[in-house]
Amino acid sequence: MSQAPLVLVDGSSYLYRAFHALPPLTTSKGLPTGAVKGVLNMLKSLRKQYPDSPFAVVFDAKGGTFRDDMYAEYKANRPSMPDDMRVQIEPLHQSVIALGFPLLCVEGVEADDVIGTLARSSAAADRPVVISTGDKDMAQLVDGHITLVNTMTGSALDVDGVKEKFGVAPEQIIDYLALMGDSSDNIPGVPGIGPKTASGLLVGVNGGLTELYAQLDIVPTLPIRGAKTLPAKLEEHKEMAFLSYKLATIKIDVPLDIGLDDLQMGQPDHDKLAELYTLLEFKSWFEDNQRDAKRSGQEVVAPVVEEAAVAAELKYTTILTQADFDVWLQKLNDAKLFAFDTETTGIDAQQAQLVGLSFAVQANEAAYIPLTHSYMGVPEQLDRDTVLRALKPILEDPSKLKVGQHAKFDMNILANCAIGGDQSCGITVQGIAFDTMLESYVLDSTATRHDMDSLALKYLNHTTTGFTDIAGKGAKQLTFDQISLELAGPYAAEDADVTLRLHQTLQAKLNAIPSLSKVLSEIEMPLVPVLARIERQGALVDAELLGIQSVELGKKMVELEREAYAIAGEEFNLGSPKQLGAILYEKLGLPVLSKTAKGQASTAEAVLAELADQDFTLPKVLMQYRSMSKLKSTYTDRLPEQINPRTGRIHTSYHQAVAATGRLSSSDPNLQNIPIRTAEGRRIRQAFVAPKGYKLLAADYSQIELRIMAHLAKDEGLLHAFRNDLDVHKATAAEVFGVELTDVTTDQRRSAKAINFGLIYGMSAFGLAKQIGVDRKQSQAYIDRYFARYPGVLAYMERTRTQAAEQGFVETIFGRRLYLPEINAKNPALRKGAERTAINAPMQGTAADIIKKAMVAVDNWLTSSGLDAKVILQVHDELVLEVREDLVDQVREEIRTHMSNAVTLDVPLLVEVGVGNNWDEAH
Repeated sequence: MSQAPLVLVDGSSYLYRAFHALPPLTTSKGLPTGAVKGVLNMLKSLRKQYPDSPFAVVFDAKGGTFRDDMYAEYKANRPSMPDDMRVQIEPLHQSVIALGFPLLCVEGVEADDVIGTLARSSAAADRPVVISTGDKDMAQLVDGHITLVNTMTGSALDVDGVKEKFGVAPEQIIDYLALMGDSSDNIPGVPGIGPKTASGLLVGVNGGLTELYAQLDIVPTLPIRGAKTLPAKLEEHKEMAFLSYKLATIKIDVPLDIGLDDLQMGQPDHDKLAELYTLLEFKSWFEDNQRDAKRSGQEVVAPVVEEAAVAAELKYTTILTQADFDVWLQKLNDAKLFAFDTETTGIDAQQAQLVGLSFAVQANEAAYIPLTHSYMGVPEQLDRDTVLRALKPILEDPSKLKVGQHAKFDMNILANCAIGGDQSCGITVQGIAFDTMLESYVLDSTATRHDMDSLALKYLNHTTTGFTDIAGKGAKQLTFDQISLELAGPYAAEDADVTLRLHQTLQAKLNAIPSLSKVLSEIEMPLVPVLARIERQGALVDAELLGIQSVELGKKMVELEREAYAIAGEEFNLGSPKQLGAILYEKLGLPVLSKTAKGQASTAEAVLAELADQDFTLPKVLMQYRSMSKLKSTYTDRLPEQINPRTGRIHTSYHQAVAATGRLSSSDPNLQNIPIRTAEGRRIRQAFVAPKGYKLLAADYSQIELRIMAHLAKDEGLLHAFRNDLDVHKATAAEVFGVELTDVTTDQRRSAKAINFGLIYGMSAFGLAKQIGVDRKQSQAYIDRYFARYPGVLAYMERTRTQAAEQGFVETIFGRRLYLPEINAKNPALRKGAERTAINAPMQGTAADIIKKAMVAVDNWLTSSGLDAKVILQVHDELVLEVREDLVDQVREEIRTHMSNAVTLDVPLLVEVGVGNNWDEAH
């Protein structure tokens, strides 16, 4: 049997990463605890993974180290430790010790040095070592015995992994760091040398720093960008490079008072853990500790604390009798607001079957009503149809307010659940006033994931029971109806309880920012039932036509493959980067524009596209081949498989809480990304068809983001163009190129269109030059002339940058916020990226808000009118409807009116409406 590895944990690295990466948790008394919880979670996970291993958790000691003596500026640019992190160090250390982990802090050296010494000693004794860290410096320690694992990302690095990630072997990592430096530790390195150049130099000389400086004469011949200027740069900074080498070298000979035999795990100190978990308000861990103590024969007396700091008593009920069900029916009828959740056999809302429902009317009290659990020995459950008929009036009553977590899923499940075998007789849930997923999303779209588990941890400091905890994983995972009620009941009840408690917390935060509360109540929540209806309606697709298209795409791919072989002069695997690289760069001699981490010439799509732009024939053919392959695998082959057997339609899922700016996204299938710039891409839309007696109607906002720009910037030139229904691209061309409107050429209009849209997305002069085929100087002149003609646009951009930097966020017209954590970053690239986002987000976010408001308005009109017309798709700024043929003219005008009037701007909203037998015709 192989020996269990020594596990060495870089506690300081994980403390910093947990503090900055995980949600900021605090106790009821304001004590920060997020970093403590993050590190302890990681340690517990490691302990489960390596149950028989000796451990050491190593932290940096207070005070300086020998590196500070060596280089006074070492780590000088690091900001001082935040107070919220500092106060967590002591409780973290105490918790680590109380859990039984050996903890080490050695003065005068860093945690890395202690870990390096222990790792090398263990490896010398032929014992395997696992170093748990997120620090790239540790890669220098990797060898046949020592592996790095990053518990926060789940990644591992052995010798081959180091080579793949950094492009150099572990024994070259110190040299690699010495050349490129390390800004986080203020290790200077050689100015201007980054990761690719550093690895390229070391691979090129097949050695380290010493070998490199002995062979500076061959550096200009290496395949590295700017190789000719590198020798002088390296010579100039030679002294700093070798100093950086010393600073980056981890000591492996630190005198230690303990040996490897002293690193065995100790027994948990349950009394101390009870004290710490109470202080930190880790309620579920407190309970776990009490149970573990009892199992080991100890009786732990809970410390005397305020009631709020101890886990509240949970009253979770699994309802199996009519009497208990009647009690809860009354509770639901009496409640001003209740939370509900469904448990199902799967996650496809159009095909999954209802297994049970859970409800909560007050915090810490919830019930689960199982309906169709089917494992051997399951207790008798209440009759499914009887329960659903009793709940139907309550769930369909709009005056009985409800809260859900991703409630659209539950709405669709209940709408699709046939009562008494009648497929048309489901439950149309009404009165959903709040959705905790959307409350979190509106509060801050980028702060966290918006699933219930993440929200519970962030806002309630509560670790929920995961589905895999009760159902297992992989091929043997159970569906919910196969899970015992002993496990399923508390799990389901917790879902409803946590949803209600989350709402209580999130609503208070939203109420403190009225504009966000309004976005939730007036845009997001009214949209939920609209999207649910669109998803259930689905879209009709012609599977036979898709099959024909698949065959045709396959034939074109074969033709393109043959053409590629002819150009290359030999057959090769078009999907193999290695073979493709050999053909492009070695045989055909095409210029190498970019390299992979391993130092190989890149064949990535962006590189092929750039080569194609330079008129190289084979890259053009390869780009066409890849485009055809993607269309075939993603759409023509896949869409027929996604037709629902019950409805004969495709039902996409729309996501409100994914895109940071507020835009909707879709999946299974993703209809937002069907390419329409190629004939083959547009043909995919031809397969979305109208049933007999109906037409498809597509209504699309025209140039909506430019119109929003005109409204926000208040620029008279743009306002005039839109108010007078001018061709805005032609008007811009006339201004930029200094010609009369009637004299604008097609090429000038195309360039003006690129300028109009490019500036919205922060395109640089370089990017514009590339797009319109002029040199950089000329494109900059166009941009300068644009801003001279449209000064309001420039003023808006400057104003937005300033406001974003001051307040940390930007807003849409309706008050939706996008927070920009990197708007004041010291790194220029990060800061510039945030500034581009700041300029574009109000436009993109406002466009998203407008289409959402339009969808609600159109849905209200269709519902009240009773017309035989339904929205079946939403893609970007477009709505697609299925309309009975004799109603097309009426619906066309009404749709245009409702969408145009969704909001009042300083310029009119133009809606283009098309009609056809398929989506492509209508669009």
